[in-house]
Amino acid sequence: MKNPISTTKAPAAIGPYSQAIEAGGMVFVSGQLPINPETGEFAEGGVKELTRQSLTNMQHILAEVGLTLDNVVKTTVFLADMSDFAAMNEVYAEFFSAPYPARSAVAVKTLPKGALVEIECIAAK
Repeated sequence: MKNPISTTKAPAAIGPYSQAIEAGGMVFVSGQLPINPETGEFAEGGVKELTRQSLTNMQHILAEVGLTLDNVVKTTVFLADMSDFAAMNEVYAEFFSAPYPARSAVAVKTLPKGALVEIECIAAK
């Protein structure tokens, strides 16, 4: 069984996918663009502010099923430019504490809507 997870505190899916799916005691959160759900626009600022918005969106989705970032076991960070890695990492460190989740960070050619960052995660219940 897979159960969709949805909250209005994070941006709605912009395609045929769920904000997250719960299956087998795990929660798979789709990539979160740095969209402010109240405005439907990207958060204002640079990569730090955008990373903060993506992670905040992730927090809200996890909270919908009673989880926090402490439940996250794996993240994947997609960056439009790897030169933004240090700035992203600085904000990322504000959201997670040891033991840190496993993580991959990759630079991609483009992200949806021209975003600079997108972050997805897997959490364990």
